Amino acid sequence: MELHDPRMMQLVSIVLEAVIAMIAILAAHPGRLYLYGLAFTFAAYVFYDLAHLLEWDVAEPLLSGLFLLATISALVAVWTLYRDR
Repeated sequence: MELHDPRMMQLVSIVLEAVIAMIAILAAHPGRLYLYGLAFTFAAYVFYDLAHLLEWDVAEPLLSGLFLLATISALVAVWTLYRDR
């Protein structure tokens, strides 16, 4: 697989999403709890992307709901960052 191959790009994206989730968890502490929201968001993206890439038998409404929750989580985290600046 070459880097410009769509499946390879998706794999690279999944790895980066997982790294972001892990860093957000490590960086979260009292006063920066919004980072758990970002960690959840990117962990959900990993699951969502893997489910599509590996063609897991996961109900589409479940994946859509998870994606919506991840987006709401990211919105709350970013709003918290904005509010606390």
